[in-house]
Amino acid sequence: MAKLTKKQKVAAAKIEKNKLYNLADASSLLKEVAYAKFDESVDIAVKLGVDPRKANQMVRGVVTLPHGTGKDMKVLALVTPDKEAEAKAAGADFVGLDDYLQKIKDGWTDVDVIITMPAVMGKLGPLGRILGPRGLMPNPKTGTVTMEVGKAVQEVKSGKIDFKVDKTGIVHAGIGKVSFDANKIAENASEIIQTLIKLKPTAAKGTYIKSIHLSSTMSPAIALDPKAV
Repeated sequence: MAKLTKKQKVAAAKIEKNKLYNLADASSLLKEVAYAKFDESVDIAVKLGVDPRKANQMVRGVVTLPHGTGKDMKVLALVTPDKEAEAKAAGADFVGLDDYLQKIKDGWTDVDVIITMPAVMGKLGPLGRILGPRGLMPNPKTGTVTMEVGKAVQEVKSGKIDFKVDKTGIVHAGIGKVSFDANKIAENASEIIQTLIKLKPTAAKGTYIKSIHLSSTMSPAIALDPKAV
């Protein structure tokens, strides 16, 4: 096991062992234990009492964070020529179709979100092995396959994120930056937690929200009290 650095030890010492924090206290503490010289990302990890191997217990959705992610999301709009102006006006970073499909085939994936239209999805199918593992494949359930291209681009730019429970039953999501004030971190965290609660599968039995942890890029994780949220 790697030894902790001096800064890591100082940060860890500020977190009470085995304590479950409420959201407000955890958000404030997170700012105290973040020690990196750059503006670290704030992440949330929620352990759910579901079996993701069963289709009726899959948890996936979208949420618009009230204060955004703090990250300038790079959006690629794969659209037909009649939708290009709409996508550009909404703020898409890259707009086009065949040229970008070829770039992706050649290995280019330097974007955060891809938005497209139903008519274009057939062309994206063969690229699933490239886009799927990177979480870039557009999906109607997350609003990234739509005829309302401009609206979809604006939503992503303003803080809309999608999430999906992983094979271990955990939902991971970036919900802001350490430079956010504690209230904004707490409100963003609350938004995704409440969204997860609304998405509870009817087939899920027992405790649904098993654990919640907040952390920054470099900081140790802070455990939240699931009952308090």
